[in-house]
Amino acid sequence: MVRAIAFDFDGVLVESVEIKTAAFARLFAGEPPELVERILAYHRAHGGISQFEKFRTIYRDILRRPLDEAASQALGERFAALVVDALVAAPWVEGAQEFLAAHRGRYRSFVVSGTPEPELRAIVQRRAMERYFDEVLGSPAPKEALLQGLLDRHRLRPEELAFVGDAQTDWLAAQQARIPFIWRVAPDAPPLDGFTGPRIASLRHLDRALAGSVGQN
Repeated sequence: MVRAIAFDFDGVLVESVEIKTAAFARLFAGEPPELVERILAYHRAHGGISQFEKFRTIYRDILRRPLDEAASQALGERFAALVVDALVAAPWVEGAQEFLAAHRGRYRSFVVSGTPEPELRAIVQRRAMERYFDEVLGSPAPKEALLQGLLDRHRLRPEELAFVGDAQTDWLAAQQARIPFIWRVAPDAPPLDGFTGPRIASLRHLDRALAGSVGQN
């Protein structure tokens, strides 16, 4: 029986995926168009991981240039400047706020995101969302470690914590933590190859998905 729920942030609680896609396009607008297309394709295919991990991969595999720590931090600051206000203003995913408000006493609720944790906490606070969550957790720790930490700290069995995510990396993190996974299918979302568990477009259907999630990962 599920007693607690971990939610990814972008694309699960808030309709914010395209905000970050636009920010990547602006960050790398000075590169040749064919490289920008590859960068955006990589970004879209790898939701759920931190921008800093994406920066490293983009520079190593696409731009084929070195990226030192100072340059990575500067990119992160520019990225945050492009997205934070837009994330604060972005609409909720359909049904998300209603579900959280209606089930505050029924489930423990957590945010588990690839967004840097200080930035994530600031966004959650500015959106007045913190009242819904027991913990708000972000990178640099990987999601599988964050999920395992929740199991340990809250003395939950794996089947008692469900993870709602929208990306391949979310599903993989749930598999590594051995917990049930529910796929929030956003518009134009890339497929999760091999996933046969519960999937929902709206969090209005999360109750039903939770009932069918035990044993699925």
